[in-house]
Amino acid sequence: MLRKIAIVLGAIIAALFGLITILGNTPTPFDPPVPPEEIVVGAQIKEDGATAFDIAFPETNEPSNNPTTAAKAELGKILFFDPVLSGNDDLSCASCHHPDLGYSDGQAISDATGRNVPTLYEVAYRSTLYMDGRSDSLESQVVDVLTNRAEMNADPDEMVAELAAIDEYVDLFAAAFPDATDPISLETVSQALAAFERGIVAHNSPYDQFAAGDSTALTASQRRGLNLLRSGATGCYRCHFAPTFNNDEFGVIGVPDADGQITDLGRGAITNNENDNGAFAVPTLRNVALSAPYMHNGSLETLEDVVDFYIAGGGQGHGLDVPNQSFSVAPLNLVERDRQDLLNFLYALTDESTLVEIPSEVPSGLRVVGTKSNAGRAAAARTNLGSAEISEEERAPTVLTVSPGDDVQAVFDRAIDGDSIHIEYGTYNVGILTDVQDLTIIGIPNVAGDYPVFDGEFEFTDGISATGDNFHVEKMQFQNYTANGVKVDGATNIVMRDLKVHDTGIYGTYPVHCTNVIVERVEVSGAADAGVYAGQCENVIVRDSIAYDNVLGIEVENSIHSEVYGNHVYNNSFGIFIPLLPNIKSKVSYDTKVYDNLVEDNNHPNFAPDGFAAALAPPGGGIVLLGTDDAVVYNNTIKGNQTAGIAIFATDEFFEEVDVLPHPENIRIFGNTYENNGYAPDKVITDLGLPGADVLWDASAWSVWLDDDAESFPPVPPSWMPEFVRKAYWKILTFAINNLL
Repeated sequence: MLRKIAIVLGAIIAALFGLITILGNTPTPFDPPVPPEEIVVGAQIKEDGATAFDIAFPETNEPSNNPTTAAKAELGKILFFDPVLSGNDDLSCASCHHPDLGYSDGQAISDATGRNVPTLYEVAYRSTLYMDGRSDSLESQVVDVLTNRAEMNADPDEMVAELAAIDEYVDLFAAAFPDATDPISLETVSQALAAFERGIVAHNSPYDQFAAGDSTALTASQRRGLNLLRSGATGCYRCHFAPTFNNDEFGVIGVPDADGQITDLGRGAITNNENDNGAFAVPTLRNVALSAPYMHNGSLETLEDVVDFYIAGGGQGHGLDVPNQSFSVAPLNLVERDRQDLLNFLYALTDESTLVEIPSEVPSGLRVVGTKSNAGRAAAARTNLGSAEISEEERAPTVLTVSPGDDVQAVFDRAIDGDSIHIEYGTYNVGILTDVQDLTIIGIPNVAGDYPVFDGEFEFTDGISATGDNFHVEKMQFQNYTANGVKVDGATNIVMRDLKVHDTGIYGTYPVHCTNVIVERVEVSGAADAGVYAGQCENVIVRDSIAYDNVLGIEVENSIHSEVYGNHVYNNSFGIFIPLLPNIKSKVSYDTKVYDNLVEDNNHPNFAPDGFAAALAPPGGGIVLLGTDDAVVYNNTIKGNQTAGIAIFATDEFFEEVDVLPHPENIRIFGNTYENNGYAPDKVITDLGLPGADVLWDASAWSVWLDDDAESFPPVPPSWMPEFVRKAYWKILTFAINNLL
């Protein structure tokens, strides 16, 4: 009998082992690696960039079957001005896209389209065309316009016949398309026009000269305006980022209908998705001073009107119901100087150095559009005066001192690359903007060791908003701001050290799009998002800091090559948060080490504003890994976190629309100490059917292992277990979760 039992048990064990072997050696799902060319993280300056603003332009939308040539672009320029392309020989492309009017037409709306005519500047960098994005190539968009009855109303055969009857065009098409069987066709017309339009760019503006290293190209006001555009004070950079000053996407801002206008669904009419209703392509800001009036319906006549519209909070700020508005609806907290600085910077994006000369005649002999005046051109000329301040060549870097009673911004405006600014002890009610390279800011404590204080009195958005490389700030206190304590955007080599940051709005310390970041010995509290934050950065160190009473104590978001160690985080909603969030430019989060931290009692109620990703964080998480890859968590003391000591989840568990590879892969946890975690998990977790635990795992990826003596749910396999066994275990576990629970 015993022998029979032994045989049966042996057979069962053999069958189980066989099953495990089969499951463990069959293909296991994984997120494919993100191609290197698609990793957009850290400072995006050119390899030989002169400043933090010297960013390479992306690839154009030029298709492989229509490479631009000089002959093709020259033909396209002539066709652009020739009415022969229209059905009645009375309209040219330039009739609606006039060079003197910023390649627009100066009217609120076009009779042909019922919308404001968009500029053609930077059209080479758009992946979709029209304000609603209904065309995916410049060539097809040109054909649509030529043949649309409401626009140029051309009959393709008649148009080709007219062109073929003009000897000059026969020669021009033959030169532009030497290999074409039929050099003159609707296709070659569209290709020539597209080739010309891809050359309509504005890349030598005062801003571009400044970005290339000419420190005198912008006025002090324009430099402050540039920083405002990139700061949390406005949030303009979220849609209008350099170098194209758009984001090739669609935004809902809630522009009111003008009198008699029918509500335009914009992108929503193309996608039939109600979330896209009222969404329109984000326009470039280059040469924006030349293309008035503004918005899809031309309802805002001047740049001042546009800035005031955003200051008031967009459509919702004007009392409209705009449920999908693309940015925070709170009115912008800008004083009059801020408003003027922002306007002055918009003028600094003006460049007509490549403006084509309107031909006096065209091969068809038809009438050509005449020149037009443009008030924006004169306003830009009055504003773009450059700076008469001392340049680096005229004096060596030095130490500037700020004393109580000084105009602090004026001191920062006088700074040149390489300067140090010493802040004497005192309280300063300021919000500072700076773009200087190699700038060091040092507070001079009093005899008791207290730091100088920048106090925004909740009237300023940022304590300091900076954009220069090699930025260093230490021994300062920041308090009572509405957005950030210290923000640095798009720069390399950042040091934030020995700071006290309290009640500064959304973030405390906030390096974003930066490379080589050190945040150390910083104390942060009261942030409605993250106390210590690093986002879309490369090479980040956060160490020896204290974060408490924030929604997120320390957050390293969509970043690579990061270390978080030696910190004390307590009484936050989440202690340490390493996420891969969707719907932002950086699509990666990997190679993060979290070690030697004290992570305790992170159970603070979540007080993040609605619409922020942080608002989704269920309180009680000690260390939370969301969608990140290649993370190591070790030698931490983790205790008293009511939902989980460590939580490991996929990004798509909390977001409906995900454009990242969501699964947390290659996660190793070892050497940590746990005490009293998961004792009262948040409802968000219990609604998922999960209990609290020292280590909480959603089992969304197999390559997670735990070498701690910790309570985990579901049980996380240890690293000593053979890989094929861990894969088999994961497959059995996910089958049970998906089919039996």
